[in-house]
Amino acid sequence: MKPLIDDGRPIFVQIAEHIEDDILQGGLPEETQVPSTTQFAAFYKINPATAAKGVNLLVDEGILYKRRGIGMFVAKGARTKVIEKRRELFYEQYVVTMIEEAKKLGMTTEQLTEMIRRGEEKA
Repeated sequence: MKPLIDDGRPIFVQIAEHIEDDILQGGLPEETQVPSTTQFAAFYKINPATAAKGVNLLVDEGILYKRRGIGMFVAKGARTKVIEKRRELFYEQYVVTMIEEAKKLGMTTEQLTEMIRRGEEKA
């Protein structure tokens, strides 16, 4: 488990994102059991209800599922769902904002595309 980043976002959201990151990076393949809310709570020194709230976000989205009496597991197709979710968030948070700012600056699509290419070369 990675340490939480205190960036002003709720802890339960950060826990859900950490689990999603592990799914994306292959650390939690489909049908793999995820740490329990008790383990999250002990590791991060938080209330178990807070940890459960983060895990339950992913259950509600169909990324995790519960096996009664055993624990939480990564659902089939979870990686695809996380990718789709993150791509939509990326679009909303970055692309739309970037296009709006480019319009304010009077930039053309070609100029914006060139800036993206330039940034890609540096990355």
